[in-house]
Amino acid sequence: MECVFGMVGKGFALVVADSSAVNSILVHKSNEDKIMVLDSHKLMGASGEAGDRAQFTEYVQKNVALYQYRNGIPLTTKAAANFMRGELATALRKNPYMVNIVLAGYDKETGPSLYFIDYIATLHKVDKAAFGYGSYFALSMMDRHYHPDMTVDEAIKLADQCIEEIRSRLVVAPQNFIIKIVDQDGAREHSWRRTTKD
Repeated sequence: MECVFGMVGKGFALVVADSSAVNSILVHKSNEDKIMVLDSHKLMGASGEAGDRAQFTEYVQKNVALYQYRNGIPLTTKAAANFMRGELATALRKNPYMVNIVLAGYDKETGPSLYFIDYIATLHKVDKAAFGYGSYFALSMMDRHYHPDMTVDEAIKLADQCIEEIRSRLVVAPQNFIIKIVDQDGAREHSWRRTTKD
């Protein structure tokens, strides 16, 4: 019962993901970090099959680093999103990755941005996005309370409301969540929301 969601505020973007590694009816671990730091100013929250998620996110991270190494400049968030979409579209006709992505980034020229990329290579630039069963509750909370000029504190409060709604309304709800933020100072972990220990 995975859940990944994100939103863009005033000068920052935020990504939240559950941290449970689940297979069928078993919870293997509850501290899996599903938000990968692509580079200094990009975060990629991913949901989907564990093997596909790990393989695709690492593949993207290494290719983004390779591009920066070869060219001396990092990819913009838009360019990274289009690279991911192209790779998912190519794989779709061969051996598809069952992975959904919320990509958040901060660029000096354009500021914060958030991209929604699903397993069939659909790409949209959005203000708020969510994947997984928890998305039903997170999207409804964000539709009600989100506004584009949110401060970090307001966004964290809204993320906490989404997490609380997921925990209370979803039958098999993930217990632990991680919150990461990207802004002009870079991508970083903000906090964990835990109800169970490792």
